[in-house]
Amino acid sequence: MRRGRGERVSGRVLTAAAVVFLLAWAWPVLDPGLDPRVVLACRVVLGTVWALFVVDYVVRLLGAEDRRAFVARHLLDLVVLIFPVFRQLELLRLVALVLVVNRRASADLRGRVAVHLAGGALLLGLVGSLAVLDAERGAPGASITSFGEAVWWTVTTMSTVGYGDLYPVTVLGRGVAVVLMLAGVAVLGLVTALLASWLVEAVAVRAGRDLSAEVSALRAQVAELSEQLRRRDGRGPGPRD
Repeated sequence: MRRGRGERVSGRVLTAAAVVFLLAWAWPVLDPGLDPRVVLACRVVLGTVWALFVVDYVVRLLGAEDRRAFVARHLLDLVVLIFPVFRQLELLRLVALVLVVNRRASADLRGRVAVHLAGGALLLGLVGSLAVLDAERGAPGASITSFGEAVWWTVTTMSTVGYGDLYPVTVLGRGVAVVLMLAGVAVLGLVTALLASWLVEAVAVRAGRDLSAEVSALRAQVAELSEQLRRRDGRGPGPRD
């Protein structure tokens, strides 16, 4: 009981730290003219949060009964240690606020998946925009030099449209592009699967209702025929003379 409560508290602390990490990372990217002392403070915050992630992972690893299984189950945490902003993927729990508006969807697993998928796509788009802007700004021949251009490029990349008017020229920027393209394909695939699932269920429900109506009609007919037979047998012809 106490362990579960401690894990929940730890998860909330790490999620809050992830929010701070994202803010400290995004501020200098969005404001390249920021005071050097503020930039230094943001870097200190980034280092502190990263160290917190390392401590959290090491403590859980040492406390695990099967450490190999722990590593296999927590590969995302290893990625976090390499690139801490991926911790933002856990911010999907904040999408629970949206469920207050859509309580009907919260009762359906697919509804929760759809909301979390939308939240994850938006979050990934934001992180991708910041990452490509940070990589491309100041590079020779770069076409992505503002946050607006970065957002437009991210949208066209994740949607697999790819107009080609904006494109990364740095190695890191192209790496971000690969991640966003793969994520875009995955998102489109999941959306298609959700729509297909809803469609199949709607057809099944409609077919079930029609079948139920037919069964009810047949039962009524059988009952009516049975009643007619019972009445006929009850008043059948008398004995012959």
